[in-house]
Amino acid sequence: MATVTPVTANSQGLPPSNVESLGARGVKDVAFGSIAGMASKVFEHPFDLCKVRLQAQVLDDVHRFNGPLDCLTQTWKLEGIRGLYRGLPFPVIGAILENAALFMVYNQLQLGIKRISGRPGDLTGPEKALAAAGGGTVASFILTPLELIKCKMQVQMMAAESRQAALSLSLPSTSTPIPIDRNSLQGPWSLFLQVLRKEGVCGLWLGQTGTFLREAGGAMAWFGTKEWICKRLAAQRQGLSPSDPLLNLKDLAMWESAFAGACAGVSYNIVLFPADSTKSALQTEEEMRPKKAGVANSPKSTFIGTFKALYRTRGLRGLYAGCGVTVARAIPSSAMIFVIYDTLNKQFG
Repeated sequence: MATVTPVTANSQGLPPSNVESLGARGVKDVAFGSIAGMASKVFEHPFDLCKVRLQAQVLDDVHRFNGPLDCLTQTWKLEGIRGLYRGLPFPVIGAILENAALFMVYNQLQLGIKRISGRPGDLTGPEKALAAAGGGTVASFILTPLELIKCKMQVQMMAAESRQAALSLSLPSTSTPIPIDRNSLQGPWSLFLQVLRKEGVCGLWLGQTGTFLREAGGAMAWFGTKEWICKRLAAQRQGLSPSDPLLNLKDLAMWESAFAGACAGVSYNIVLFPADSTKSALQTEEEMRPKKAGVANSPKSTFIGTFKALYRTRGLRGLYAGCGVTVARAIPSSAMIFVIYDTLNKQFG
């Protein structure tokens, strides 16, 4: 886990001013987390696109993809490398901000809890869980607008194909199929402004409930799993107990950071994946299941309503659509994040 740099605590449980200030620690967490987040997002984006497309089709009558491999293969054949990285700029920005917020808020809350409690030494498990949930909560408010645009971009081709298929049914069978003009697909800023005009500022936070549940709960699992494994690996190497205050978690071997990070990535995604599935379905509803004429004033879909619809349609399988490819990409991606963060923290922290 991203741990606060071990230093001797004063009577308030805070590091002495001549060692490292709260502000300096915060700046380092932002810098290290940003670099780690950006590198991992470029690697994992095609798999994230696959996950969103599988989640978006759950409520459709006809499924375009039979699974993650079919989704990746079809996307590559029909859209090429550009299709696999559709919507990348916003996720990169989101990954930078998400990881910067997660690491900074997590560490700052730990220091704040130490100051309030006045108790030196390591925090308890529930206290660390609270700090992790706080980091995830802050990250969720940053991520929702960015993920809204990302998800809309990732299903653009699917929506265009549906419109084309519907149009083909109204034309004579001898008519030549109308090709999809990829250049006519909206870019991220165009979509951002469109949401802003149609739904206002609040519309940018469509799906916030799902993002909050995923990030707050996921962060507890992510940081908790990372620390639990790192403590046991470090204790075995140093000949100490995992609860020994002399245990040094900063001097981790690269493979230890990678292994613990990979396990953390799995736990993060499995714990609250249905919340992410519901969020993706809700954020792509306008593109995948547009309102029909005559029901334009029908009530807007809600998080709970969408969750129930997913469960009614395909049960747990629908709620976990895309989970396999998500976990597969999370193993190297999360390992990469923690290796980069821990290495930078060891060298410059």
